Amino acid sequence: MKDSRALSVVTIGGKGSSLSSASVFAVANGLAQVRVDSSALDKLSQNKPSCSEKFQISFAKWLTREEVRAYLVVLLNKLLLSSTGIRPLIPNLISQALNSGVALDSEIPSFDAIDVCKEELVVLEKSSATLDGICAILDHQSLALSTVADAVAALSCEALRAKKTAFDLIDSGDGFTAKDEVGVASDMKVLHANSSFVDKVEVESVSEIPKVHGKFREIVRLVHGNTRVVLNSTVQVGEAGVGKAMATTVSPLALALWCLAESSWCRGKLNIDSITNDSVKTSLLEMFIDKCPTLESLKDNYRLVLDAIMGKEYVKLLHEVNALLVKVREVIAWEAMGAWISLERVDPSKKPETNEGNAYVEKKSEKKKKGLGKGTAVVMQLIKEQIQSNLGDVVDGQELTEKHAAEFCKLLDPKAPQFDSLLKKVKDIVESNESRRLPKLPKGTRDFANEQMVVREKAFSIIKSVFKRHGATALDTPVFELRETLMGKYGEDSKLIYDLADQGGELCSLRYDLTVPFARYMAMNGLSSFKRYQIDKVYRRDNPSKGRYREFYQCDFDIAGQYETMGPDFEVVRILTELLDELDVGDYELSFVDEGL
Repeated sequence: MKDSRALSVVTIGGKGSSLSSASVFAVANGLAQVRVDSSALDKLSQNKPSCSEKFQISFAKWLTREEVRAYLVVLLNKLLLSSTGIRPLIPNLISQALNSGVALDSEIPSFDAIDVCKEELVVLEKSSATLDGICAILDHQSLALSTVADAVAALSCEALRAKKTAFDLIDSGDGFTAKDEVGVASDMKVLHANSSFVDKVEVESVSEIPKVHGKFREIVRLVHGNTRVVLNSTVQVGEAGVGKAMATTVSPLALALWCLAESSWCRGKLNIDSITNDSVKTSLLEMFIDKCPTLESLKDNYRLVLDAIMGKEYVKLLHEVNALLVKVREVIAWEAMGAWISLERVDPSKKPETNEGNAYVEKKSEKKKKGLGKGTAVVMQLIKEQIQSNLGDVVDGQELTEKHAAEFCKLLDPKAPQFDSLLKKVKDIVESNESRRLPKLPKGTRDFANEQMVVREKAFSIIKSVFKRHGATALDTPVFELRETLMGKYGEDSKLIYDLADQGGELCSLRYDLTVPFARYMAMNGLSSFKRYQIDKVYRRDNPSKGRYREFYQCDFDIAGQYETMGPDFEVVRILTELLDELDVGDYELSFVDEGL
């Protein structure tokens, strides 16, 4: 199918502009032309350095056309970022080469040797534009693949009638939750909302979706963050370790891709096995074995990645990861095809029935939609429209089945015109579906269910009874105080105080502890002595970590006033021992640090 999309334009070198992976990918694949911002060219035209060196822009023969063009886009941006000592000549040559070779069947650009100055030679020789360009392609494609792979996996869950217990994950808010796993599980629940197909059979390759897809999502995000930086950084003379740093970023992506592919391949095979029509199942299985990348071939690709790492061939490394990604996408396309055929119950070797005017066929189709989840039903319909509209004049038989397979591979290819609508639709489903994601807790907070509250209330009751036995009275203070009351009382920890927005002329903050509010109460009421206890929540604007929360209980017992020396200290120790005894914590030992003892 001819690409009907109009060519977009990517402007490079504008004031405050930055180069994105999406822009690099678009230009690299002939989906966009480049335009050098006029202000950047005006700035370069002021440079008239002497040129005493010869240089020819060249590339490794094994690089793909896409990778070469990505390198040129990034090199163009690096030249414009450097600006000092750079003439307009080389940026113009690169932009002309990119724009004249937009057609997908055009040859890889070639350049003659040209005279360059010292500053230009530094950028041309020392920049990591090849690494950064291929990394941009990986970044863009893996971001898209992460979303699409989740949607395809959701279809497999429906086709296999798989149990969805693995998706019952929640973010506990204590900093120990794998957020990407929870995110994948949440998206799956949105896609499966109201499905009557899922939750029947235990399937291992479905149960591992949150972990495998969650880890892939996590690594993709790390690659994305790194790529944003390297695409827009200037060339640093004498900078070392660039290749190793890139390998450290990208090599986990290769492993995550392999795990994603293995999981998808298993589900794809199971999807075909679930097809009820034996003749369709047999023919599709034969084609799957023959056409779909095998696990062994994927292992071979991964070995090439490892060889490149060990050989310190870092451009080769990114090239091999890119090749692996293409194969993984093909595996996921086969998984999608198997799930779609299983759920639609169609014969890919025959042209689809026309529903128009056929009430029985329309009713049957509507019934199938009702059984699917709200999200997966939309994805299924979109796939149906895209695939069947592109089958053309191919006659029934093996050729038509192969055409189906080719269209599924094309549907999941970011270069294909129909890919954007699929990606947008999936994102819209998980972000705007009326069956919204489950709400989650803020970081550093916890819910306490009935079982936990029974234990807590009993403990609080024991603690309060001991305090009262020693003559203490209860005190309750507001959860927030005037900011001026709290500030300056905690030294460096004052930065951890939660400030509240001004709601009526007073600047307030959440209480950091119970001691300062107690002191404020004493001063405000003119008290010279007071024995009080308070068990309440306090708040810290801290980074949650193991055992550290932003909201938690403090238990305070204070004796204020004039008393005999060490008298209150001994009473506090006695109260502590009574508390530990009555709470039945087991054996304990009290230690004292006091130079006066």
